[in-house]
Amino acid sequence: MFDLETDLRARKEAGLYRSRKTLETPQGPEVTVDGKRYLAFCSNDYLGLASHPEVSNSIASATQDYGTGGGASHLVVGHSRAHHQLEEELAEFTGRERVLLFSNGYMANLGVISALLGKEDAVFQDRLNHASLLDAGLLSGARFQRYLHNDVDNLEKRLARTQARRKLIVTDGVFSMDGDLAPMTELVATAEKHNAWLMVDDAHGFGCLGKQGGGVAEHFGLSQRQLPVLVGTLGKAFGTAGAFVAGSEALIETLIQFARTYIYTTSMPPAVAEASRTSLRLLQQENWRREKLTILIQQFRKGCEQLGLELMDSHSPIQPVMVGSAEAAVAMSEQLASMGILVTPIRPPTVPKGTSRLRITFSASHEEHHVQQLLDALDKSTHLLCEKSSRKQSFQEEVS
Repeated sequence: MFDLETDLRARKEAGLYRSRKTLETPQGPEVTVDGKRYLAFCSNDYLGLASHPEVSNSIASATQDYGTGGGASHLVVGHSRAHHQLEEELAEFTGRERVLLFSNGYMANLGVISALLGKEDAVFQDRLNHASLLDAGLLSGARFQRYLHNDVDNLEKRLARTQARRKLIVTDGVFSMDGDLAPMTELVATAEKHNAWLMVDDAHGFGCLGKQGGGVAEHFGLSQRQLPVLVGTLGKAFGTAGAFVAGSEALIETLIQFARTYIYTTSMPPAVAEASRTSLRLLQQENWRREKLTILIQQFRKGCEQLGLELMDSHSPIQPVMVGSAEAAVAMSEQLASMGILVTPIRPPTVPKGTSRLRITFSASHEEHHVQQLLDALDKSTHLLCEKSSRKQSFQEEVS
């Protein structure tokens, strides 16, 4: 008999227990969660497209044309015209020969790495990569190594020691918990020097970075040759669901033949693919969304500097406020919630021990007065936490 209760109790006692919240409204700056109204700063809906009327209308209209489900895998009879058109438009958008759709980002990363690598190969991953990338590396059977975060010298030393048949360097484009960017120019040069391929999961970069929202590839001006494997998700800045891999004709055909997470699963609903086509058009045409994000981020960072809050080196919509202990992060999150501000505390094992934080994310649907409300609440919460800590310390001194 498995003793599951002991493990659950241990997680609760360590302050690491997670509980689900129930969202009762569409995504937006103001949401209702478990019956209470909040100003939310914890969504990945960076461009505010998840509730955009044109996107919603697209999915409703396409449901009339295609029904509600994919019905089968892509290789049977689940590959619709909507899927095909989205793949072609994403290929043009990314400047790649072809694109392949996956049901979600986790399946895309698992599928790509397992299809490309085997026991004779090696994969080198940034220590702060998303869990799906790390899991994919471990499950691929290839020799798995993690280099220090954004440390190209450490990566190069590891590459110089390998005798692997194939070498794959894997990194996030924008790191989901820190919000910083991978050093793409240096990684490209290192990959070329060691005859390795470079793979980027740009889940948090697409839509937000680049003049047209093309992510880190556009931001750094990287060609298909320089960045052979480009992964993106549709559930963040696109506001829909699913994921895609962009690359050469040979890469996409290889994935169609060997990526088990593509072959053995039902396709995403065609109506979602049609809605994603609308999102793709909007994010390219409406540059004001990225411009507004920049303004909001600058306002927030300046305000935090004035308040003496510790931020990370991020100019993306992901703005973590460093707290330290898991207990303090949870306490601040709860205090903010009592003020009507919804912010998620990030704790181990998602981040290393001692680096717990409030992961604050911004959307183009936020307004400047929303940011000021957040700053005021953070200021008050910080003071309350300091007062509580001082009282606790004084009590301990009196007792001792």
